[in-house]
Amino acid sequence: MAKLPVQDNIIIEKFGPHKQYTPKNGFKGVSEPDKLVKTHCCFCGMQCGIQLKVKDNKVVGFEPWKEFPFNQGRLCPKGVQRYLQNNHPDRLLSPLKRVEGVGFEPINWEEAIDTTVSQIQKIQEKYGRDAMAMLSGVSLTNEKSYMIGKFARVALKTKNLDYNGRLCMVSAGTGNKKAFGLDRASNNWSDLKHAEVIIVTGANVSETFPTLTYPIWEARDNGAKLIVIDPRIIPLARTADLHLDLRPGTDSALYGAMLKVLFDNNWVDKEFIEKYTSGYEETLASVQDHTLEWAEKITGVSAEKIYKAAEIWGKAKTSFLLHARGIEHHTKGVDNVVGCINLVLATGRIGKPYCGYATITGQGNGQGGREHGHKCDQLPGNRDIENPEHRKYISAVWGIEEKDLPGKGYSAWEIIEAIHRGEIKGLISICFNPLVSLPNNNYVRSALEKLEFYVAIDFFLSETGRHADIILAGSLQEEEEGTVTTAEGRVVRINQAINPPGKARKDSEIIKEIASRLGAGDKFNFTTAEDIFNELRVASKGGTADYYGITYEKIEKNMGVFWPCPTLDHPGTPRLWENYKFKTPDGKAHFNPAPYKDPSEVTDEEYPVTLTTGRVVSQYLSGSQTRRIGKLVDQYPEPLLEIHPELANKYGIIDRDLIKVVTRRGEAIFPANVVETIRKDTVFIPYHWGGIHSANILTISSLDPMSKIPEFKVCACKLINTGEKASKSDKSNAFQSFDE
Repeated sequence: MAKLPVQDNIIIEKFGPHKQYTPKNGFKGVSEPDKLVKTHCCFCGMQCGIQLKVKDNKVVGFEPWKEFPFNQGRLCPKGVQRYLQNNHPDRLLSPLKRVEGVGFEPINWEEAIDTTVSQIQKIQEKYGRDAMAMLSGVSLTNEKSYMIGKFARVALKTKNLDYNGRLCMVSAGTGNKKAFGLDRASNNWSDLKHAEVIIVTGANVSETFPTLTYPIWEARDNGAKLIVIDPRIIPLARTADLHLDLRPGTDSALYGAMLKVLFDNNWVDKEFIEKYTSGYEETLASVQDHTLEWAEKITGVSAEKIYKAAEIWGKAKTSFLLHARGIEHHTKGVDNVVGCINLVLATGRIGKPYCGYATITGQGNGQGGREHGHKCDQLPGNRDIENPEHRKYISAVWGIEEKDLPGKGYSAWEIIEAIHRGEIKGLISICFNPLVSLPNNNYVRSALEKLEFYVAIDFFLSETGRHADIILAGSLQEEEEGTVTTAEGRVVRINQAINPPGKARKDSEIIKEIASRLGAGDKFNFTTAEDIFNELRVASKGGTADYYGITYEKIEKNMGVFWPCPTLDHPGTPRLWENYKFKTPDGKAHFNPAPYKDPSEVTDEEYPVTLTTGRVVSQYLSGSQTRRIGKLVDQYPEPLLEIHPELANKYGIIDRDLIKVVTRRGEAIFPANVVETIRKDTVFIPYHWGGIHSANILTISSLDPMSKIPEFKVCACKLINTGEKASKSDKSNAFQSFDE
């Protein structure tokens, strides 16, 4: 069996005093950098502060930014290595066009933009405006997210725009709006260290958000109890007071049973419930049959453990509940989210010091990106695209007639389905690699092959980009000015460190140029990123995500400002709900019934094993960036199949055996990693690789009916031992999928 990784090796690295810039930690033969640029990491929603070393218009290293309040100089392995992608030989330096039988050839920008615009016009003239679709990403800044939302609706004039946050936070956002009327973590992370009890559910914090472990360990040092809920013994669970290893897809059953225990034992805040909430009677009635015995049968967690978890939570005076994709990637992801919120509301521990609830944003700008533009049902300020008053306001800001503003379009997966039906004929993508990140990869690939025209804006050629007709060479995060919003709701500055290399262009300039050629140039008359942000501020004014009082100067002065911030003299809002006035129509926080439902696919005789997927510490999302950084590849060079020894023995599997995993969507082969840290009925595969190494060849495309998020976290599979052994892990495997 494989040894457990050492905890300290995967959490954080904290750096001491300023290091002398030498050939040892920089490029050979260079001296001190030309400048240090204070900015933020380009990866997860923590958006840790970092200083980039710049020499001759290249990022050549980094220094810790110890003054930034969240991470105080700490960085995870990805943050430490992130600068290395800047000078990678795979970097796209000019536009490319597909030449059949040859591959891609460089072209000039005039030809690239002309071809793109003419093909868009050809498709829309023949099939209608909505035959063009756009898929975007939330590793983009707020400014670019806002621009893209406006571009799709004003320049492309299509309703079919969505984003890869559809694979990340939409269940959390929907659940938060149902309960609170607003979609943001209720507290900043500094409240964590004072909580008496912390529940972490569906969030492998130590590997996916490593720097967030620090305030959790601070809480532990202060005596806090820690409850971890996950099918695997993730690193954070190894020292937890209680680990609930539930069966994947049974989260809402667990939360419902815990809620019943809270009410049965009077471990609730009746005064808070009566004054500041609604829906609790209906919700309580919905869990009366959620007995401990029933929950044990459904979840696989003992009745004693479920009761103990409820008791620890119920008797505390202060608490914090954190969750992420583990509970959201389900056909009942919204139910799972409101099930968690019900536990918080029942105990009245929200809006108070050291009492909080937070959904941990996965992508770099997963918070801000879903507030201001490129979501199919949303307008800036987190407004509803189908609300007449919201439409009227944004139309006025954009200088268009309300009747010309498209309505709600398809979500990301629904766009793929619409391509198969022939409704969508053309596609633009930016910062989105759906051929790796969407479920049922084979179905996605066949959709890309059906498109009449596809243009990708990117800085590396991704697996999806290989299917494009035109590639427009775009920019890395450090090559443009802007802002992002961290997982705790803090709006921070991205300072431009360098210019795009070669003939690559800033993403915002590419979008502006296409908009101008489509006849909407007067609506994109921005000179700087700050110009875009100032229009965003106005567009968000009065919305639930109100940025109007936030300026670049204010962000720089305070190292970030928490929204909502409605006026220029407003300090921002680090902790929500302190006045118990919620953003729901009745002003109260809402309990919501979350009756248990099975996953869309359950195990049977043919497919007897549960498959779940997730992330590893050294890789990020579809891997387009991290799989090109050698030290990160060395740490985890290929996807492995985690399997418990008892299940492995059943199939005669030992470490490094090549195992064929088969589902109703496809099959793929992975080396076995036999570990005791996973349920005996479940296997786990990380999803950062493409091609033959893709876990998403196997996953199911069933959607949550409210959030339209796919059910990545549970499907049924069967295992076949190929009888072959994997060769020794080699970093070339990380790139193999780029060539296949």
